[in-house]
Amino acid sequence: MQMPNIGNVKDFFKLQSEAKKMQDQMKQLVIEGVSKDEGVSLTMDGTQEILEVELSDDLLNPLMKDSLVKQIKEASKDAQKKLQKEMMKDFDMDKLKGMMGQ
Repeated sequence: MQMPNIGNVKDFFKLQSEAKKMQDQMKQLVIEGVSKDEGVSLTMDGTQEILEVELSDDLLNPLMKDSLVKQIKEASKDAQKKLQKEMMKDFDMDKLKGMMGQ
């Protein structure tokens, strides 16, 4: 039976620690998405967890259900696009390569 390489174990724990730090940073990133008609806005963090949803009062009418669904999807898509832009802005390729041992 072969013993695991101590260096590989250390690298694994270092990588795991870096991943945890990145996840914590992502949770601190907060983005707002808004529908085209501005009837729905939602706030999500960097892990794409929705933190808050705000609806225009007129969208609460049962006859506006289709519009409400459409606007929620639009707001979510808007927030995801903004989140991707923000994450790419903060993305450090050298740091990622260092984490991967390259």
